[in-house]
Amino acid sequence: DEQDLPGISAWFNTQAEEETEHALKFIKFLSDRGNHANIGAIAEHDVKTGLTPVEMFEAALAHEQKVSASIRDLYRESDAAGDLESRPLLNWFVEEQIEEEATVSKILAHLKMIDGDGSGLLRLDRDLASRQPALDAPGE
Repeated sequence: DEQDLPGISAWFNTQAEEETEHALKFIKFLSDRGNHANIGAIAEHDVKTGLTPVEMFEAALAHEQKVSASIRDLYRESDAAGDLESRPLLNWFVEEQIEEEATVSKILAHLKMIDGDGSGLLRLDRDLASRQPALDAPGE
């Protein structure tokens, strides 16, 4: 918003909504199994203001890679515990993270190709504004 790039802003807002849906998917899974989700304190983000679009998407990619590593850790822990019922949910998240990383990587590559060209950045911003919220898959 601060850089007058409404498409990038809309893309990140849609992304945030999708992440909330993903958290709810985990909560529903736990609840369906008779458990209660205990969500602890959520640390404040450490992303600075005034980042360039490239820096924004580099931070987004690093975050998605961190999430992917966490999902893989959960998968390994559930396998070690013999928790077969978690596999469908975790398989969905593994696939989702592959898609998330690929999407952010592609946007980042386009931003690097643009290399600060104003008209290219505005075209990409327009394209990102057209993003539609994802329709989540099984286990909703």
